[in-house]
This record gives sequence, structure tokens and C-alpha cells, in this order.
Amino acid sequence: MIDPAPQPEDIDSLLGDPGAHPGSASAGRRRWGWPAATAGLALLGIGALAAATLVPAADAQPTADPTTPIAVEATEPVPTPSASPATERSIPIAELADPEWVTRIAAAGGIPERALYAYAGAAIEVSMTNPSCGLGWNTLAAIGLVESEHGGMNGAVLHPDGTVAPAIVGIPLDGNGTIPVPDTDAGLVDGDAVWDRAVGPMQFIPSTWAQAGQDGDRDGEKDVNQIDDAALATAMHLCDIGGDLTEPENWISAIGAYNPSVDYNNRVADAAERYAALR
Repeated sequence: MIDPAPQPEDIDSLLGDPGAHPGSASAGRRRWGWPAATAGLALLGIGALAAATLVPAADAQPTADPTTPIAVEATEPVPTPSASPATERSIPIAELADPEWVTRIAAAGGIPERALYAYAGAAIEVSMTNPSCGLGWNTLAAIGLVESEHGGMNGAVLHPDGTVAPAIVGIPLDGNGTIPVPDTDAGLVDGDAVWDRAVGPMQFIPSTWAQAGQDGDRDGEKDVNQIDDAALATAMHLCDIGGDLTEPENWISAIGAYNPSVDYNNRVADAAERYAALR
């Protein structure tokens, strides 16, 4: 769920001791304040981000296995087609990733192929528009899993055109266990004219969608319930917030802005780590 900007104390709880080295066992204890095993998963997930940025684009010839683990410092750009980035940005993002790669990774990871086309395509897109971000497809897939089970939560179905129906709508953000968020959209996006609710496969609240919404399927509309639009919006939003996401502190802060919870950050990092290991 994309919540309003986290309070400083929330980010502090996620970042912990900024002086601790992210690869050390002591860093896990000081940075997270959670059991060592959980902290380790989070930190391993961060290290896997660079590996998973290597998604082969359609018609491209990658120079290495798309998920070969590499050091964070050695992050490589997503292989891109020979066409110019300006031309590629007119193509639906679901057409950017290599179908053979999508089929193989989706089967290995239990990810719906249609969802993986969106996550991989969004990662390829931001690699062209914001190459310094270093966002991996696995981070987007991890968020999609945690937020909506890749568009399949509560009986929803992810359709071939990328739409999710019935719409996945979260609880009212009325302050009952949540940050209170009074209505910002007159109920047009979330159906609630009193309180805002998170909506869609990537669970945007209306005010964030109004600022970050994207048209990933290039149909001329920004649809929070369409997975290409939502995945591209998530990718661009994370890059805008975090900058270079190959830096652990930036990755943690960006995910913390999506949801200011240590448990959420660890769940996303755990899933991102698992997805990065897929072959």
C-alpha cells in the first residue's frame, strides 16, 4: 500500500544505524532491530536487486544469464532493443521483455506471466528513462506479491489485457490501525467519499496515483486497476523517491515510503531475494 510520506521516526526504524556496513551480521542487528535471520533476508534482498535488473528485452541478446548474481557496485543496465529509447517508450511495456525469459521465470517463481510482463517491462522502461536508478524487476514483483498476490487477492482475476477485476480495494484509512487519510478524490478512484483506500494490483491511494499514475499499456489512460499502468507508476515512484536503488539505504527508504513498516520492508526484501535467485 502506498501510504502518505512516512514520519521521520518510521524511516529511522527502517534505516537504523547508517554507519553499519550492510553486509555484516552486526549491521543486521543494529539496522533492523529484528531477529538476525529476518534482517539477513532483508539485506540479502537488497543485494539481489542488481542481479535482477538483467531482464532481457524483446529481440535483445543479453550478454549473461538475466539473473546471474553480481555485486551491487557492478550493476549493469537492462539490455535494450536496438531501437531508440524514445521509440520504445511508445510501445506497451508488456511487449518489452523477452517472452522465453518471462515464461521460464514465471514458471520457476509461480508468478503469473501477465504480471511478470508488467514488472519486467516497467524495469526495462525505467532503465531507459532513469538508468541511474538501478531498479530490479524483482523489487516490483515482490511488491506486487505482498500488496495483491500479483492481482489475484480476494478473488480478483488478472486478465490478459492487464486489467484486474473485480477491483482490489483496501480498508478505509480511517486511523483505526492506519494513518488517517481523509478522502482526496471524492470517491472516484476508491469508491469511498469519506476516507481514502488503496486500490489496484500495486495498491495506490488516490492522492499518490494522481501524482504518480502512468500509462504503461499506452492506451491513453492511466488506470490504477491495470497492471502495466500500476507497475510502471510504482517503478517511477520508487526511482523518484530513492534515487540510486542499488544503495541499501536508498532501497530501504523507497520501500519505506511505499509502506512505513519494518515488517513490510522485510517481507518485500525476502520476496525480492527469492525472485532474484530464479533461473
